[in-house]
Amino acid sequence: MFLQHWWMDAVCDDWDVAIARKGDHVTGVWPYARTQRMGVSLMRNPRLTPYLGPHVFIPADVKESSRDSFEYEAIAELMSAMPNEKVWHLSLQPAFRQAGIFKEHGLQLQVQQTFLIDLAKDEATLFSHLKESLRRNIRTAEKEITITNEPQYLPQLYEFQKHTLSAKDVQQPYTLAQMQQIYDAAAAHNSAALWVAKAGTEVQAIIWNVWDAERSYYFMGAKNPATDNYRAMAALLWHAILQARQRGNTCFDLEGSMDPGVERFFRGFGGTRQLYIILRKNTSLLWKLKEMVRG
Repeated sequence: MFLQHWWMDAVCDDWDVAIARKGDHVTGVWPYARTQRMGVSLMRNPRLTPYLGPHVFIPADVKESSRDSFEYEAIAELMSAMPNEKVWHLSLQPAFRQAGIFKEHGLQLQVQQTFLIDLAKDEATLFSHLKESLRRNIRTAEKEITITNEPQYLPQLYEFQKHTLSAKDVQQPYTLAQMQQIYDAAAAHNSAALWVAKAGTEVQAIIWNVWDAERSYYFMGAKNPATDNYRAMAALLWHAILQARQRGNTCFDLEGSMDPGVERFFRGFGGTRQLYIILRKNTSLLWKLKEMVRG
């Protein structure tokens, strides 16, 4: 999803792609964006892009015993083609395991976590894997709320999130215009929905769902701060999971959080905890000073 050219066009002004080849065949790609801050060139995920990093195209006829070597060689070529910026902060895709080669290039490795739900299971099994309190909330919510896809409510999602972040003394790191640009690009490729939960005419909560051919993602969401309907978010996520399964997606990615409350909520959906790599480097004295002041 996040490696698509149209996604990169929507989230950043300047991007390029490293390409690995074997003969006439492309074996790997790595889209990247570079930004300038305080005269320092940075390599990091563009705004509202949770995962980036390399993707390797492994031919079907490659033997299982040779797959790791094929992937390693492609990543090595991609790394050689990447710009040598002084500051890196890149979140890779979940389940990417070629860690050693990055350390060889002087990058530090950290980890973050998400929860992945296997959509190959039938609906009854998926529901049985939910935490009991979530099952109760979803059953109750089905009698109280309606859920529809209404993209025109994107400004409300922006305001709901702004309120939530302000309560945590966190400044919203993106604008409504940036959100709209991304939504329009994803919707144009039939890859987005804005699921809105209402009780009567009052909006209770909203989630933004995006997807590609294989994986569906909980992209962002928020509850209406003027209501106390804590069941709406659970119902919305369950609805998005079922929609993803009906579309033929194989996995639902909750884009997990290290925040204890959010992590606990996501954990209740019965997914598998999956770690993903964050590549970091900082050889800029100016940026080190900035991080010391900020920290």
